[in-house]
Amino acid sequence: MDKVQLGSTGIEVSRLCFGSLTMTPFQANLSVKDGADLIKYAYSRGINFLDTAEIYNNYDYIREALKVIDRKKYIISTKCYAYTYDMAKKSLELALSELNTDYIDIFMLHEQESIHTIRGHWEAIEYFKDAKKEGKIRAIGISTHRIEGVLGAIEVDDIEIIHPIVNMQGIGIQDGSIEDMLKAIKKAYDIGKGIFAMKPLGGGHLIGKAEEAFNFVKNISFIHSIAIGMQSKDEIDCNISLMESGYAPENLRKNISSKNRRLIVADYCIGCGRCVKTCKHNGIKLVNGKAVPNGNCILCSYCARNCPEFCIKVV
Repeated sequence: MDKVQLGSTGIEVSRLCFGSLTMTPFQANLSVKDGADLIKYAYSRGINFLDTAEIYNNYDYIREALKVIDRKKYIISTKCYAYTYDMAKKSLELALSELNTDYIDIFMLHEQESIHTIRGHWEAIEYFKDAKKEGKIRAIGISTHRIEGVLGAIEVDDIEIIHPIVNMQGIGIQDGSIEDMLKAIKKAYDIGKGIFAMKPLGGGHLIGKAEEAFNFVKNISFIHSIAIGMQSKDEIDCNISLMESGYAPENLRKNISSKNRRLIVADYCIGCGRCVKTCKHNGIKLVNGKAVPNGNCILCSYCARNCPEFCIKVV
C-alpha cells in the first residue's frame, strides 16, 4: 500500500484509511475481538491509517488492536463536538485513556459547517493548539459535509487537515454539488492542507457501482487518502484491490454482494420528511417524528440523496 504525506503535516499515511464507524453498534455491531482483528488484518495489508470519533464509541476496538500494532507506525484520527476549552480537554483525555496511548495523531472538530461554526468552536481549537505544543496531538483538523466547511478551514492556519465528503454523485454534500466541493478542496490542497475524503461510496448507496465510484475519488490528484468503512476481510481485500489496481476481483465482489444489506436511519434524524416525499415505494415513513424504513424499501438510495443530515445509510 502506497504511503503519502498528509499535506504539510509530515504525517505519512496509507492511501486507504480504515473507516471504523461501520464495525460499531451503530452499524455491524461486531464484537471487540472481531473488530480489533479486522483492524490488525488491515494493518498487515498495509493500511496504517484509521479514522474514528468519540461518538462512535469504539475506542476499545482500537485499543485491543494496538496491543500488537506498532503505535509509532500507526496513524489515528479522531474527532469530537467540543466547543469549549474544557470540553476539548475532556475529549482528548478520554481518547488518550481509552486508547491507552500518549498522543493522538489527528484530532478534529466533528461536522463543521462554515467559518462561523469554526469560530464558535474556537476555544476547543485553542486547547488543541496547547495540547499540540505538549506533544499530545500531532495535527488539528475538521470533518465536514459542507463546501463552506472546507472554505472556512482554508481561512484558519491552525486547521491543517480537512476530512470532507467526496463521491461521484455528491451524496451527503449539504450545500452544493460535487463539482463545487472539488473546487474548494483543490484550494485547500494547494495551500498545504491535508485532505482525506470520506464516503466514496456515498454511505453504501453506491455499492452497486463500487468500481466506478471508488475510481472517481481515487483519481482525484488533490486527495491524499480515502476513508472507507470496512466490516470484513473481504471488504478490506476488495478496497485494497480497488486502490492498487482500480479493479475488484470477481470472487470478492460476489462475496460482498451476497451480504444481506439494510437501510438504517441514525438517531440524529430531524424528521423533516424529505425522504418520505422522495420514496416512490412507500419504503420509509415518519414514526414519532423519526424516519423509519419498512418492508417496502428496495434499497434504491434515492431517499438518502435528499436527507439534509446524511443520516440514512445502507449497511
